[in-house]
Amino acid sequence: MLVAIDTATDYASLALHDGVQVQAEHTWESRRRHSVELLPRLAEALARLCAGPGDISAVAVARGPGSYTGLRVGMAAAKGLAMAQRLPIIGVPTLDVVAAAQGRAEERMCAVLQAGRDRICVATYRWSGNSWAAEESPRLTTWLELARDVEERTIFCGEIDPRGAGVLSRLRSKAILASPAARLRRAGFLAELAWDRLRRGETDDLATLSPAYLSYTA
Repeated sequence: MLVAIDTATDYASLALHDGVQVQAEHTWESRRRHSVELLPRLAEALARLCAGPGDISAVAVARGPGSYTGLRVGMAAAKGLAMAQRLPIIGVPTLDVVAAAQGRAEERMCAVLQAGRDRICVATYRWSGNSWAAEESPRLTTWLELARDVEERTIFCGEIDPRGAGVLSRLRSKAILASPAARLRRAGFLAELAWDRLRRGETDDLATLSPAYLSYTA
């Protein structure tokens, strides 16, 4: 069973995947309480499935971008589990998890994470084959700067606060906002992405896997 851990932002999520489907998933607004809430909730999820640490066969973690503290908590927990049980570990870009929740579309898509101080972290995607493929590396920007860059109809998903929704509304038909439920970053999608990579043998080095942070340049 693969355990997927995402504590990249104020929203946290974990999931258990058996290779066929998601067996358990829990997503909540942690508000910087990741370090005290994550492992008890994982233990609870395992207990509900009558499973324990010995039933875990792999670990996946959202490796960033995201908040400094949140990413460190998730990475430490994932590495601790992988090291203790000698399990493969897979790091998945956080914005890829946001994108994976969206269905197929012809339009360009922009995945968003809150980055504090009126900044957001974004990456754009296009549907290719059977999944969303990133067009660019994650970057830091602001809502106003992002809006100025939009030249075609774009689906926006992820952490869109009221201010961001207001700015995007000025783009009229160029901006398509995913529903609030579809914007939520869920570890079930992280688990599916990680399982696909695990099947292809694309695991990470436990010693060198580290969070991906971004710096802002005006």
